[in-house]
Amino acid sequence: MDVKNYTYVASCVFTREEPELSAKIQDYLKQRFNMQIIRCCVPNYKVEEFTADMPKWLQPRWKDTPHYKDFAADSTMVYVCHNCAAIFQETMPEVKRLSLWELILNDTEFPFPDYSHEKMTLQDCWRSYDNRPEQEAVRALLQKMNVDIVEQEENYEKTQFCGISLYASSPARNLKLAPRRFVEHAEEKFIPHTKEEQLELMQEHCQPITTDKVVAYCHYCIKGLKLGGKQSKHLASLLFDTQE
Repeated sequence: MDVKNYTYVASCVFTREEPELSAKIQDYLKQRFNMQIIRCCVPNYKVEEFTADMPKWLQPRWKDTPHYKDFAADSTMVYVCHNCAAIFQETMPEVKRLSLWELILNDTEFPFPDYSHEKMTLQDCWRSYDNRPEQEAVRALLQKMNVDIVEQEENYEKTQFCGISLYASSPARNLKLAPRRFVEHAEEKFIPHTKEEQLELMQEHCQPITTDKVVAYCHYCIKGLKLGGKQSKHLASLLFDTQE
């Protein structure tokens, strides 16, 4: 796999929410591909604020990671965050986008753990509802790990879920840089709700789920599923937290 023009966007928000997991992903990409890694999808966006939000052990490494870079038209950005992907799609459509899941699926040497056909419900994300290659890669990875996937009725392009993030105001940056995704195609979304309303909505969403574990590939989805009372597992955790 030729990855010389690939750059991984580690995502400020994902790294803040999942610091240990983010570090493991970055270690894998560096050791396996010597891939360049940057922090953010937008230049000069809350650089100091996000650095301060990181755990102390991660801050030196995060500071040493370039915040941003300019992308050439023939380059590829590898993403774990759907916000990053949407912003690149609308501001730099000439740059190719590849999900981390598609990259791992094409790594013939990746050491897939074995989950012994445990049943897990899969949660698709609204922020990536129209990204069929990513959705198919997610399912292929779960199959390689011997996870028995339980599909929800609202899956693939039908999904309307992204945790409580759709029941709160959207960051102004997203509305400005990716208006097709977050304004034009977001009818009745990003409307603020109270914490009590958010909790009730997450519980309602999780109530029909019958399996002990729910797999998601979005940090907002993970938080929403946990709030709703489910044992949610990030796909990256299944791949990299193999001691679990």
